[in-house]
Amino acid sequence: MACGCTAEKTGKEIVDRLREKRKANLKLNTPYEIKCECGQDVTMNTFVTVCDNCKMTYAITPCSQDDINNIKVAGINY
Repeated sequence: MACGCTAEKTGKEIVDRLREKRKANLKLNTPYEIKCECGQDVTMNTFVTVCDNCKMTYAITPCSQDDINNIKVAGINY
C-alpha cells in the first residue's frame, strides 16, 4: 500500500507510524462512536484519538478506516 501501514499490527505501531507520517490528526472519512475501556463514549474523528476521561489512545490506519473493527488500542497516555 502507498501509505505503508499494512505492516503495523499493534495499536502502538499504528500510532507511531501515523505520527511519523504526520497523519495522526487527519480526519476520518466517517467518525466512529466507540466505547472506551473505561466505559466512556468516545467519538473517534481522527486517525489517533485519546479518551478525555482516562487518556486511553486509539488508532486506525488510513487504508483500513472503512471498518470500525480495525480500531486498535495503543495504551494510556500513548
